[in-house]
Amino acid sequence: MAYRKKSKIPRFYGFRIYFSSTLLYFFLVLPVLSILTLKYGPEWTKQDNPDTDIDAIQGLSEKQPISSVSFILSEQQSQANDTTDHNQQPAGAPSADAGFSIHPDSEFGGTISLLLKVLVVCFILGLAFNLPFKIYFKKKRKNKEIPEKLHRFCKKFLLRTPIINAGILFLAYGITLGYMAYILFFNSSFSEITQRFYEQFFFITFISSLLTLMFVYFWYKHRVHIKYIDHVFTKEELKKRIFKLKEGKIRNRLLISSAMTTLLPALIIIFYLFISISKVNDLSIDNITDEQVNILIGKYTMYFGESSREIINNLFYVNVFDSMLMFGGIFTGILIALIYIFFFIRWTTQDIVKPVKELLNNMQRTGRGEMNSFSVVRTNDEIGELTEEYNDMSQKLMDYIVNISRMNEANARFVPKQFLDFLGKENIADIKLGDQVQKDMTILFSDIRDFTSISEQMTPKENFNFLNNYLGYMEPVIRNNNGFIDKFMGDSIMALFPDNAENAINAAIEMKIKLFEFNHIISQFGQNTIETGIGIHTGMLMLGVVGGEGRMDGTVISDAVNLTARLEGLTKFYGSSIIISEDTLIRISDPTSYHYRFLDVVKVKGKKKAIYIFEILDGEPEDLKQLKLETKPQFSKGLQLYKDKKFKEAEKIFMDILQTNPEDKAAENYIERCAKFIKTGFPDDWDGIEKF
Repeated sequence: MAYRKKSKIPRFYGFRIYFSSTLLYFFLVLPVLSILTLKYGPEWTKQDNPDTDIDAIQGLSEKQPISSVSFILSEQQSQANDTTDHNQQPAGAPSADAGFSIHPDSEFGGTISLLLKVLVVCFILGLAFNLPFKIYFKKKRKNKEIPEKLHRFCKKFLLRTPIINAGILFLAYGITLGYMAYILFFNSSFSEITQRFYEQFFFITFISSLLTLMFVYFWYKHRVHIKYIDHVFTKEELKKRIFKLKEGKIRNRLLISSAMTTLLPALIIIFYLFISISKVNDLSIDNITDEQVNILIGKYTMYFGESSREIINNLFYVNVFDSMLMFGGIFTGILIALIYIFFFIRWTTQDIVKPVKELLNNMQRTGRGEMNSFSVVRTNDEIGELTEEYNDMSQKLMDYIVNISRMNEANARFVPKQFLDFLGKENIADIKLGDQVQKDMTILFSDIRDFTSISEQMTPKENFNFLNNYLGYMEPVIRNNNGFIDKFMGDSIMALFPDNAENAINAAIEMKIKLFEFNHIISQFGQNTIETGIGIHTGMLMLGVVGGEGRMDGTVISDAVNLTARLEGLTKFYGSSIIISEDTLIRISDPTSYHYRFLDVVKVKGKKKAIYIFEILDGEPEDLKQLKLETKPQFSKGLQLYKDKKFKEAEKIFMDILQTNPEDKAAENYIERCAKFIKTGFPDDWDGIEKF
């Protein structure tokens, strides 16, 4: 998991998310709080200064509340009557600052103080909870060893960090909202204005808290799924969904994203619009003049006629100052919406696009034959389900291919891969009855001497164990020398070497060396040692498939195979380890690289043509090899005398050889032949060829 390209180890965000979300919260709340303060400031001023002479303010109606709209209407009325000097300020009129002083309400100050205190506590709790994750990823980045306890903690709680961190901040906002709700329901000392202020402030606090908590939750969730899980969970674990929650839906995620980016910010804008209007009744004007009616209704007065004054009392209005506040609030709401749109679209896009892109890339790798390409299951929705099913499919495909490969490997033990190559087949399934090819090859035939008598002393199970142990030594030697075993025939091995004769001879020599090792081991267990004979011949072969539709087998059909088997049988007669034919010797590029001697000219059973046979001495024990090399010139001279029918001289030379090397069975055979011909004579048609 290659499972996937190793990504850069990210930093774990803790304080950054807490701080950013808190700034966002106050960015949502403070503009509304300012608007509410400005809106209700004049009413609080009147409540705090009940003896203020409101009538003194440029001919206003008696003791009406100091409102910006009532001030404009009254000023326009006084201008129409031309009774007031605009540059004169009556005694007792409130100053400009008085109209915007905030009501000194202790409950409001207590609410803000409580919020700040619990936020500090929550920041500390968040730091304590997120600190292990920050340490874990810091150690990861620096390639330091991670304690097992720390890894277990991160693995246990990583997927829960979104809800836990949102829950920690919920303590601050929840406690604050609870405190405000308690004040609203159980504080009877509030005036109507203060009650209205608190209700509206509670509403915007509730919406802002909801937006902030959702912001924290989805920010953490995005980073956990996209950034963190790769570095905490193993590749095997991430092949399946590791989420212990109910399966989600992409539709639900998009609905939440849409609500967070449009609906909730739209509620804030609507709220701004709502708090930017005032009821006409709040003006407390007893006698509304025609000019005031025109200001409030304008040209639409014609539709209502005399009933305009009565209708006006049930309507609301937006004055110039309120309009400015309204546009400021709308701008703030739009800005908040843009912030949420930026983040949520980015998160939603990455949460969908990255898993899909990873899945697509791994599908392409699978199509190229990289069956170990698995995707990380990052989500708990349809994409996660699709990724999990893809991983399951990839695993099954890989298991299937592994099983097929194992079957092919098993088949290759019965039908060698080289056999398929010679027939031009990719696999065993392509083979048909009658497929065949003709090729010049070197054949090696090996057999254990007197194995029948050896096997009679063992049980069937011991026989199989013995043979498998022996063949386990020999088979790798043939394979390592570019040959392949055509078949096992009991204790016999028939191997083919398609490249050159040297490979077969080298394999035979190494087989004799391995036999020494094998005998050394079995002798330690009280078993008798064994001897083998090896015959090698080179000739034209016919490889093909024989049998019927229900049972087929690959085989080699050639007279050369029979000859090789006969050569192996001659090793017992001549007391040789390895006998090769003249056809093999002449195919050796450098015959001097081996120690060999000429043995005889023979006709074997089933062959009309005589063949020259040679003994490879390199496979003999070192002492016997040196003795045969030492007597090789004498042996050649004796053979020449034998061919010249000088049997007495030849007998004497072979006896000298046998005296030097009593184990030279070939010399012993020639002594017997010479003695026979000296005693009985030789046939008239004798040509020196030994017939078997």
